[in-house]
Amino acid sequence: MSAKFPIISITGSSGAGTTTVEQTFKKIFDREKVTASFIEGDAFHRFDRQGMKGKVAEEKAAGREFTHFNAEANELEILEGIFEEYGRKGTGRTRHYIHDEEEGARYGTAPGTFTGWEEFGETDVLFYEGLHGCVVTDKVNLARHCDLKIGVVPVINLEWIQKIHRDKAARGYTTEAVTDTILRRMPDYVNYICPQFSHTDINFQRVPIVDTSNPFVARWIPTAAESILVIRFANPRGIDFPYLLSMLHDSYMSRANSIVVPGDKLDLAMQLIFTPLIHKLVERKRRM
Repeated sequence: MSAKFPIISITGSSGAGTTTVEQTFKKIFDREKVTASFIEGDAFHRFDRQGMKGKVAEEKAAGREFTHFNAEANELEILEGIFEEYGRKGTGRTRHYIHDEEEGARYGTAPGTFTGWEEFGETDVLFYEGLHGCVVTDKVNLARHCDLKIGVVPVINLEWIQKIHRDKAARGYTTEAVTDTILRRMPDYVNYICPQFSHTDINFQRVPIVDTSNPFVARWIPTAAESILVIRFANPRGIDFPYLLSMLHDSYMSRANSIVVPGDKLDLAMQLIFTPLIHKLVERKRRM
């Protein structure tokens, strides 16, 4: 961690909703006049789309599954180097992975490929959003570089529903293709995604209150109003729970470090929780 150049990491699986959290942070940064550099986890895939297909086929022929959740499918050593550099100097570099034709038109690069690396200058904070922001392996320890670590973790059936609907609508995949991806990713999900949520400072877990027993035939995603939100603080010291309970109507504490909030109050809850934490990081930076 660095007092002078803080790093915020948002970690979650594919379809978990990390992009929604990123949008809330952008609103806070804009309102509080905080400058930020942004890094996307997809930018650190080791292979482009064609290269990944080839690697998956190679591993499958050897009797092994290989997915983007796997640490070896990503340039995590490069990512850790950028975290380390930003923590020391407030500078770094990143690139973009092009998911679809719309992004390809925006960046002038074919879908499934990467843009070139670009340097970014000093900002108040570095913001990471992706699959591996808090991963710890025998080769890398990304969690130790981050000053605020946030996990976005819907219950698994809801996560699958969100992924199926997103990949079908935005990327043209069939339900069968997305289901196959979910099945192939399960060992890597258990080994690389889940352990990160033991390193996070705050976890947001969305829980539907409607039937999601068979996520593979769900016709729509449960709405925010059809959900509750469990917010867990690794260290509740300094969290003003009475204030949060008074501001978030119908919320309650389920444990000494956890608060349960109506699902449609996600944005407000994040604003109330994150704004003072960002103030602390930025004030500490400016004192340095």
